[in-house]
Parts: sequence; structure tokens; C-alpha cells
Amino acid sequence: MEVKDIVDLKTVKTNMNAKTKDEVLNELAHLLLENGYITEIDGFMRDIYAREAEGQTGIGNYIAIPHGKSAYVKNIGVAIGINKEEIPWETLDGKGVKGIILFAVGNDNEGANSHLKLLSLFARKLGNDEVVKDLLHSNSSADVMEAFA
Repeated sequence: MEVKDIVDLKTVKTNMNAKTKDEVLNELAHLLLENGYITEIDGFMRDIYAREAEGQTGIGNYIAIPHGKSAYVKNIGVAIGINKEEIPWETLDGKGVKGIILFAVGNDNEGANSHLKLLSLFARKLGNDEVVKDLLHSNSSADVMEAFA
């Protein structure tokens, strides 16, 4: 599996103006709902915040990978947001976040396996500073896809 196989251009939003974690997560969750990945915003968000309470999803370098296994996930997917300004987030390096990759995975065995594969796949890519730089400077869904190519 490659990033291009999992990223749906319809669930990528650049030039976001969110001021808080809640704003950005809600915006990305709505993209997932509108495109058939989740069945409900509220339940999905509760599951995401339950995972957030367990530990940091900000991996550093202005990137966060919020996730949580949820019964409200219909299809495994990813929503990616690129925010114009840094927003407060609990991160490993103490910086805020501009790039958010929100996973939508089910809470069954298949979801658990997919969850680990997605984390591994994105972590490999995001370990490259050049990929992160290109991602954070993306102005379109196509730019985001190109950053991960």
C-alpha cells in the first residue's frame, strides 16, 4: 500500500484557517462524513478525543496524526488538512501544528491492522524533512499528493 492508494483528493483541504484543534478536527471529520468514510461526526469525534487523551498525536515538525478506532467508520480513509497558521497541539517537540492527518479506521480487527499499516506508511514518509516541507507548503490537494509521491 502506498500513500496515493489511501489518500482521496476529496478529503484533502489546504489553506485552512482553523484556530484550534477542535476546529480543524471538525472540519476534517465533515470531509470524511461528506465523502462516505464515517457515519456520524459526534461519535467519531468522541473516539478521536478518547485517543487524544491517551497521549500526544503531534509527532513534531508541525505535524499531527490524530486517530482513534471508531465504530462510526464505514470505510477506512484519511483526511488531510494544511492550516495556514500554527495551532496549539500537544506535540513531541513542543511546537504547534500546521499539517494534520486524521485517520478513519474501524474498531474491529481489520481496523486495528489497517491502523498500524497507515501509521507506519505515513511515519516513513513524514520522517523525511523534504516531504514535510513540501506538505506544509501545499496549496492544493494535488500538491499534497505530490509531496507524498
